Amino acid sequence: MKKFIIISFLLLTTHSVIAQWKNRYPKVDGYGHHVYLEGYELPVLNPGPMDPAPSPATNSVVFSAKGWLWLMNLDTSEALRITSSSGIDSRPNWSPNGKQITFVRDSGLDTQIVLLDLVSKKETILVDTEALDLDPIFSSSGNFVYYSSAKNGSLDLWKINLSSLESSIITKEKSLERLPIPTVQENKIIYLKKTGFSYDSIELLDIETNTSSSLVEENFMSQAAFTLSTDNKTLAYTWPNGSDYELRLLNILIPKSRVLLTKSKGLPLAPKFSYDGKWVYYAENNKNETSEIKRIMVTGGLPETLKVKKWLWGTATGKLKIISKVDGKMEAVRLNITHKNGHPIIPNSGLIHSEGQNGIIFFYSKGEIEIEAPIGELTIMATHGFATEKHIQNVEIKKGHIKTEINLNKIWDANKNGWYSGDNHFHLNYGGTNQLDPEDILVDLKAEDLDIGYSLVANLGNRFLEQDLINWKHDGVPALRFGQEVRSHFFGHLNLIGIKELFWPWIWGPNYDIYEDDDRLNAEPLRFARKQGGVSGYVHPVSIKEPFKEGGAKYIPISLIADAVLKEVDILELGCLWTDEIGTTAVWHEFLNLGIPIALSAGSDIMSDLYRTMAIGSTRVYVKPKGLLTEQSFLDALKNGKSFISNGPQIIFSVDGKEVGDIVKSTKKKSNWSLKVYTPIPYEKVEIFVNGKVVWSKKGKDGHVETYKGSFDVPDGGWVTARVSGGKTDWPMMDSYPFAESSPIWFNKIGSTSASSKIEAANKLLKAFEVSEGLMKTSYSNKEIPNLTAHFSKARKELIRLTKE
Repeated sequence: MKKFIIISFLLLTTHSVIAQWKNRYPKVDGYGHHVYLEGYELPVLNPGPMDPAPSPATNSVVFSAKGWLWLMNLDTSEALRITSSSGIDSRPNWSPNGKQITFVRDSGLDTQIVLLDLVSKKETILVDTEALDLDPIFSSSGNFVYYSSAKNGSLDLWKINLSSLESSIITKEKSLERLPIPTVQENKIIYLKKTGFSYDSIELLDIETNTSSSLVEENFMSQAAFTLSTDNKTLAYTWPNGSDYELRLLNILIPKSRVLLTKSKGLPLAPKFSYDGKWVYYAENNKNETSEIKRIMVTGGLPETLKVKKWLWGTATGKLKIISKVDGKMEAVRLNITHKNGHPIIPNSGLIHSEGQNGIIFFYSKGEIEIEAPIGELTIMATHGFATEKHIQNVEIKKGHIKTEINLNKIWDANKNGWYSGDNHFHLNYGGTNQLDPEDILVDLKAEDLDIGYSLVANLGNRFLEQDLINWKHDGVPALRFGQEVRSHFFGHLNLIGIKELFWPWIWGPNYDIYEDDDRLNAEPLRFARKQGGVSGYVHPVSIKEPFKEGGAKYIPISLIADAVLKEVDILELGCLWTDEIGTTAVWHEFLNLGIPIALSAGSDIMSDLYRTMAIGSTRVYVKPKGLLTEQSFLDALKNGKSFISNGPQIIFSVDGKEVGDIVKSTKKKSNWSLKVYTPIPYEKVEIFVNGKVVWSKKGKDGHVETYKGSFDVPDGGWVTARVSGGKTDWPMMDSYPFAESSPIWFNKIGSTSASSKIEAANKLLKAFEVSEGLMKTSYSNKEIPNLTAHFSKARKELIRLTKE
């Protein structure tokens, strides 16, 4: 019975946190979070050398950089570009004779496996299914290429005969299997196995018996990679250790024989043995987040950095300096640059990202940046948060150095009007290829026109990351602070901001190996934050648009209704990339109808160290504090509802001259409202809600600045909010549809209610609560949980009482 419960729970939580954004690349079965699959398993783009593979025939190494393959002569340290397509090329591997290279080509929507003949320069597409195709590697005979493909749904191991070009499947486990490395005899394969839910492992597959054994395993090993020595004995592999990664060795015949080769402050990525077995080559990002090739003797010692002294493009190039201005002043911006052949152009250093909503590669400029590219026309796209619409500019790059200036104009200056924006939920480092310091993302915040950001420390599997950063802070503009994400997958995730100490434990509840049976309330960390003067609540809570329809209640975090009804919750994250704003707001409206003034919040929940991630601040909250912006004034305004959330449109709502968070006291039968919308993208409709019901609606306009006015009948109590929603996604936004909603303006007093709306909300929430309570009882089975039972019983009694008022 327990196995069935856990499986059901996994299916439930998979749906409840994947949410709005599903996938950009073809979906892979058997892996829960596609955001992690695309973030951890797919190739990355970096300005510097990645994926080094030493040649078996010459003193050279092939690597990927800037989206192409390069061949570096280790005697001269000169690197020659050997591919030039519009796609992004990566993960090269040599044929045994050193005359061919197989690699992955990424179109931005799918991947294919390509064979490059170095003598003829001819490219042959070996594998191009409608699914992900990854990790090609030659057999020792050179007659086959092994690879991974999701052709049959799950990511399995395959091999292709280079004579007949016929492929055959090797594994059919319905999990994620990739990075195949065949032994010399080709009777065994080492590969990476992931399920998305449980422990990841490096496996040794015996092809003759079709059985595999684990060489090493760990929970959630995001950047694990490995290489096998030519004598088929030693495996060099990257492995997580707390917040860091290490390069280790083991004998595949004696898996317990593990030796630390090098411990790094960065992330040693993509290790590869030299063909003489003396060296392990790998890539690692430097302090500028630019990848470098390193190598270390297999016997140990200090790593050696192999720097490229000269880049040989194989065609004429030019350099372009870009100066960006906002309202006439040099300012940080978000940039995308594309060559006329469709290939992305990136600077020579710094973080590079690829966002999955629009499929655009981007980076940040502090206000001045230089790029080098093959001569020809470049298209530059620039934005500055939600303050400007996207700006597109074409530039003809020529030999030598040229300069261009980009001028953006703000649609609305939030700060001049007393408003400040914040992202209350993102992660600095979370298993990506970069190892960031807090200072590294200050330019990101500035370019996205954010005034404050809260990076949340969180667990990655069974590792508790960045504990030492909880009291780190930057008080400049923008401000940067750290909070904590407490994660009971079962009860719901929480964000604690404005805290000085960490809550322990970070994880508990069904499906955890440790703390599985903890009789612990989500209310404990919520109270912990309040006691410190902080603010806390639920994050990415609802993933569907209609959570109160039949079957929808299971998508509401199991403890949310109980905690909200018992007034344990300060804020609710209405805006998040991984959940649905309309669905989450529907639940929030019902809490307001009970007279519980839970404040709205927003956070992007992006992972800044990932290549494939959206922009920080993609969903954000705007607050209007009293006086100057400080952390305390921000938190006060947030908690007091002087706010609105947005993923693009910015809205200023008032009723009878009162702003959001205020109280309207009127003896009139009607109230007049006004809504100003400042937006970089079009939206479909505008709505006014009174006690959760739409009392006014109108089709949206195409203008960047619009004013709407109207009136509504004054209820006997309750609240009113304004919403802008619907339409297509386009830069600068990266969410699935435009959305903004204001905090409520209350009638008569904060927390007032309309009798009929209150009873309706109590009944609706009670029905959903019963689903949550049932799941809790089923999952804990016959375990003694007096604290949880009492908490849920108290919430049930309160809801029943409210249905009768």
